[in-house]
Amino acid sequence: MSAYQIHPDAHMGRVQLKVSQIERSIRFYRETIGLTLLSQTSTTAEFGVSGSGVLLGLEEVEQAIVLPQQSVTGLYHFAILLPDRVSLGTTLRHLAASGLGIGQGDHAVSEAFYLNDPDGNGIEIYADRPRSEWQKDAKGEYVMGSDPVDVQSLLQLAGPWNGLPAGTVIGHVHLHVGNLPAARAFYVDGLGFDVVLHFGGGALFVSAGGYHHHMGLNTWAGVGAPAAPANAVGLRYFTIEYPDAAELGAAVSALRAAGIEVTDTPEGPSALDPFGNRAMLRVS
Repeated sequence: MSAYQIHPDAHMGRVQLKVSQIERSIRFYRETIGLTLLSQTSTTAEFGVSGSGVLLGLEEVEQAIVLPQQSVTGLYHFAILLPDRVSLGTTLRHLAASGLGIGQGDHAVSEAFYLNDPDGNGIEIYADRPRSEWQKDAKGEYVMGSDPVDVQSLLQLAGPWNGLPAGTVIGHVHLHVGNLPAARAFYVDGLGFDVVLHFGGGALFVSAGGYHHHMGLNTWAGVGAPAAPANAVGLRYFTIEYPDAAELGAAVSALRAAGIEVTDTPEGPSALDPFGNRAMLRVS
């Protein structure tokens, strides 16, 4: 087991998705979700918010296929973290007007809403409660549940809709994996995340710096679920951002010491987990 522990200021960055129809996805993420389109080509697009870098990248794949939900490893959802509860209420009112199906959950540490993009890629939009209100159990793990959200009090906070606000970030990424021991070996022993919650018998939450989770890892697609083929819509990669080059170098060294192959790419060092999920590592 590696002694490496991820830097407490590490956090999630850009999420890159594969889609089947780029123009349809651009309309959805700009008009329904409220992200700002930063750049586009005939087959790609990049989104952020005011003052941010790229939070979401899209790429259209040829002969794209959409697989049944929870049938392969890969993306369960990526989570857009809003800066405050007012922003969540404003966004909720906008989403409700879209007519899309929206799931919800009061997770004690946060309030969250769930929906899918046109290709079925899962999205969570949430706001955290203050850290001072987060509770831990006797084992030192965060207490999280999935109670109904107080929707009415959120809607009462709603202000004018102008898209997602400055300060919006990618809060976490939740993945389907094939088994939890191998996932733990990669994300905890390799990447150095801390375990913060065992959720039932089929999910593990890990984080840096005491956050409630930067990564969710679950076997809800089935233990031993296969990886998706290359032309399936879904996750191309997610990004972990480090505070400086020294911390990035330490992370790469720890992965290699754990026997995990690290590939240098134009976007930065990259590693595949045992289930085909790609982690891109970069400096914030």
